[in-house]
This record gives sequence, C-alpha cells and structure tokens, in this order.
Amino acid sequence: MSMTITEKILAAHAGRDAVSPGDLVQVRVDMALANDITAPLAIKVFHELGATRVFDREKVALVPDHFVPNKDIPSAEQAKIMEEFASQYDIKHYFKVGEMGIEHVILPEKGLVVPGDLVIGADSHTCTYGAMGAFSAGVGSTDLGAIMATGQTWLKVPEAIKVVYEGGLGPWIGGKDLILYTIGRLGVQGARYKSLEFTGSAVTDLTMDDRFTMANMAVEAGAKNGIFAPDDHVRTYLKEKTDREGVYWMSDPDAHYDEVVEIDVSQIAPQVACPHSPDNVSPVSSVDPVPLNQVFIGSCTNGRMEDLRAAAAVLKGRKAAKNTRLIVIPGSPAIYKAAMKEGILEILLDAGAVIGPPSCGPCLGGHLGVLAKGETALSTTNRNFIGRMGHSGSDVYLAGPAVAAASAILGRIGGPEEL
Repeated sequence: MSMTITEKILAAHAGRDAVSPGDLVQVRVDMALANDITAPLAIKVFHELGATRVFDREKVALVPDHFVPNKDIPSAEQAKIMEEFASQYDIKHYFKVGEMGIEHVILPEKGLVVPGDLVIGADSHTCTYGAMGAFSAGVGSTDLGAIMATGQTWLKVPEAIKVVYEGGLGPWIGGKDLILYTIGRLGVQGARYKSLEFTGSAVTDLTMDDRFTMANMAVEAGAKNGIFAPDDHVRTYLKEKTDREGVYWMSDPDAHYDEVVEIDVSQIAPQVACPHSPDNVSPVSSVDPVPLNQVFIGSCTNGRMEDLRAAAAVLKGRKAAKNTRLIVIPGSPAIYKAAMKEGILEILLDAGAVIGPPSCGPCLGGHLGVLAKGETALSTTNRNFIGRMGHSGSDVYLAGPAVAAASAILGRIGGPEEL
C-alpha cells in the first residue's frame, strides 16, 4: 500500500504495516515536550492518574521558555512546579535558566529529535520538527499528562496536502516568505487537520533554518503537522549532535494527496502578514508604510543564526529609527554565543537593538516587549491575532528578519530593497 512520509511514521509507531487517512491509531511517543505554561497542568493530570514514574526519563523534555527569567510570582510558581517534577522523576532533559532556550530551537540543536521520530508536545508549534522528517504535533496539557505516564497516545491519521515549490529564490527571500505566501494561498483553515508536505526543487536547497521556519508555521494553516523529506541537509545538521541515525522515510511516488498546490517561488517577493491573521498576506511593496513602535526579531519561528545574520546584514552601519524599539532575542544560548563570536550582537547593539535572554520573549504577549494600546509592531513571530503581543488595541504585522530589520531602520513597514 502506498503511503506518505507521515503515514509511514504513524504506521511504524502504531506497529502496523499500513495506515490510511481517517484511521484512529494508538502510537508510541519518542519525545514528550512541555513548557512553563503547559507543563504544570500536564503534571497535575499525571498525578491524578496515579502514575508513580514517567514512561521514560530520557524521552520527556521540560523547557521553561515563555516567562523566564521569571517575570512575576505566578510565573515563578509555574517554573518551580516544573523543576520539582523534573527533580522528583529524574528527567534528563530539563533545561533551566542558563541552559534553556526556546523549546523548538534547543531540542533539534541538542540532537533530541531525528528523522522518523514521533514527537508530541503541549505547544501548538511542536510541528517544527517536521523540518527533520519527524512527525510532530501539538496536543493539550491533559493529553500530555497521560503521555508522560504511558508513553502512548492516539491520533487520527491526517489527509495530506503536497506543496510543490519550484523555481529560484529572489533576493532576501527565505523560508518565512515561502510559508507566509503558502498560508495566504491556503488560508488559516485550508489545511485543517491535514499533513502539509513540503516538496519541489526549490525545497532541496533550503537550509535547515528555513525548513524549521516553514514547518513551525504549518499549524497557522490549520495543519496537524508539516513535514519535509529528510535528506543530506538533515544528516549534516545532526552530525556530532547525536548517535541516533533515525529513519529517513520518503513518500511513495504514487502516494495519495487530498490536494497538490504548486508554487513558483521566483514570483514571490518579501511577504508581510497584516493584522489580524497570518493569512492576510501581501508583498511588502503593497503594504501601507505603517509607522512602527516596535520591531521584534526572534521566536521559535525566526530566532536562529541565519535569521540573526540576515538582520545584521541589513542593520550593519545603520540605526533603528528614533521612535521604533528594536528587540532581538536569540533562540538559544548556543545561538547567542555564536552571534557574539561572529560580531552579530555588536552590529545589533550598534544599531540600537536591545538583546534579550534566550526565550519566547514578547511572542505571546507575556514578557520582554508587550505592546500598549494603540501601538503597532512588526514581528518575525508566527501569529498576529488580536491581543497576541499585548493590548487588544495593538496591531501586529508578521515578516521575515530582513524585512523586520529594514522596517526598524525606516521606522515604518518597508523592505530591504529601499535601503
């Protein structure tokens, strides 16, 4: 029976020869993940189940990344619950302040996910690991509590949409532009509970950082997961990170897809998602030159080295506009250190940026850059719903790091070609 990559991974983890869209399957989990917002409730459920140990101390990852360093007493209490649980059950992969970064950045960075894995996290952007040819998806904290106890969960096998990218990328175009354009085509519910499989000649040369960005935002089209066929880019990325080889599944040539979307990337300009939805997408040249109070570069979508490099290339020798706050947050301590060694942090600081500790920062409107009523921000994050980054009366635009850096300099929405 012909299957997609996603179907093959689910079949392997269900102990079945084959699965089809719509099947309900019980699967074993290779990595269970939670953060400082979602873990406390999962831990509560874990105890309510009467569990006396986690299913595997090496297959649970706890990452405080949303409100750290703790911003107030409630966030400190949340982090404390995680730390005590990690200590009680000897969780190997607990990352506290000094070690922690954004969960979806540090797990691949530390070699905790390999191709063919099945990763479930109590965070919607767990779909990020599809960049490595893994099946990864978000669930609620209740489900994760049960997973931590049993190492298993049930899933409905999703239908699949194949997105075929052909052509050559233009200047300043990266994974963020491709996925924003794709979400604009599909809509925020266009891939609801489906698997988005990213393919085509243009994908072959995409870097891992670009792939992480695209898989990360699959959920913004409503997808259950986003996935790339693992290749030599993945092998190179994982070299010296882990001894685990993984399984490099490929979709069968005659695998069934509910829909095939073809995109000529040579026609894609730098993209911007306007308020208040990730699918409200236009080329930056068509967006009104809206004055900006804040620009944020970071998050699990665009807080990696290539993102900081792209921003630094635009900002070098220039200054952020006087009335525009520029906040940059590296996705992990390793990225922070590498950016320091390359001189990127100096470029950013000289441009007037403030550098935050590795964390989610203002992405969810909780910490390190919350917006006030009437303020407008351009952000490299993944969502721009009403109130996402602060007051419900604020506006958020989404773009890649090059557009974000250019907009910080201009003090308004604009592209790097204007500089």
